[in-house]
Amino acid sequence: DNSEPGVVFQLLVCPMLDDRNTTPSSLEFTEAVGWDRASNLYGWRALLGDAIGTDDVSPYAAPARAADLAGLPPTFVDVGELEVFRDECAGYALRLAQAGVSTEFHLYPGAFHGFDVVVPGTALSRRAVEARVAALERALHG
Repeated sequence: DNSEPGVVFQLLVCPMLDDRNTTPSSLEFTEAVGWDRASNLYGWRALLGDAIGTDDVSPYAAPARAADLAGLPPTFVDVGELEVFRDECAGYALRLAQAGVSTEFHLYPGAFHGFDVVVPGTALSRRAVEARVAALERALHG
């Protein structure tokens, strides 16, 4: 929308999408492995300063704030079941699909934020990485 080269695919791995931190999972995981509510608030404050949670936040900084997701490129979103981003990722993926954006969503049971880095040899971590690679290959090579 600003005459830059077009984005053809989004690969969103456990992304931070909503600075408002009001989802059930944002409130639930106060002592989570890897990234908890306090870490999330710290991250958003580092990015947005005093604007965090206000109407002054741009959807370019917090994509969940975008009113209209139509026209975005095909998107892959994944997230762990036991992490602060779970609900905002699921909600964002649903909104993308409802806006007509080709969307692939994975919710990994029993997984915490960064599980694929912390325990890379597990079957779940391997499956997550394989799904990401396959999605990227489809996006780049059809």
